[in-house]
Amino acid sequence: MKKFLSLCLSATLLLANATTGNAGEQDFTVINKTGVEINALYVSPADKKEWGEDILGQDTLAAGASADIEFDPAEEADKWDLRVEDKEGNSIEWSDLDLTEIAKVTLLYANGKATAKVE
Repeated sequence: MKKFLSLCLSATLLLANATTGNAGEQDFTVINKTGVEINALYVSPADKKEWGEDILGQDTLAAGASADIEFDPAEEADKWDLRVEDKEGNSIEWSDLDLTEIAKVTLLYANGKATAKVE
């Protein structure tokens, strides 16, 4: 079961002009502007209870770095949940992201609050 673990972090989703073409593709770019290295990244259909495998595998997403997330063209889900973890296992989650309308997710951390700006 998905569990919301937010140790010392609160997650807020900031929507900023989420208006890319609705081609039915869920591909997007994630940009890490949290100031912290991300050690795990999960993307799961919003209606699923399990996260599945860490997309980064053995890799990490350094502060300031970005990664292109690509989906199988046959994937039909529109709404997705996103979870990131740091090396201590602290995690932040965002729910119900319509990846058919989002091309870029910028992860931010300021004033004790984690946010995601979507475009």
